[in-house]
Amino acid sequence: QVQVEESGGGLVQPGASLKLACVPSGRTLSMITVVWFRQTPAKEREFVAARWRSGNLYYGDPVKGRFTISRDSAKSALYLEMNNLKPEDTAVYYCAASSRVILSNLRNPAAYSWGQGTQVTVSS
Repeated sequence: QVQVEESGGGLVQPGASLKLACVPSGRTLSMITVVWFRQTPAKEREFVAARWRSGNLYYGDPVKGRFTISRDSAKSALYLEMNNLKPEDTAVYYCAASSRVILSNLRNPAAYSWGQGTQVTVSS
């Protein structure tokens, strides 16, 4: 698996925006797939978004239209831009990258190795 550096997260009010960063190390973005999942104590790890190595983007239904993946090619970094955040978006968010995942496993959390994640809390 590819090592990643995660950053971002925090406490925001409903309707606010937040941006998470994910910087894979040692690989160019064209060679890897980068994903974000999230998890709360009450739920299983949930697929949020992904950038396939071809550049295609995928989003989970709960975040479609609100979350967007963007790229900084100079830094080989990807960002998950989260807009119009809702209390139900509160979770620990995890980024992972893989050069071996197949498309049918894109939304399977078992296909990746995970770090500590970053907390996102949406509350008034």
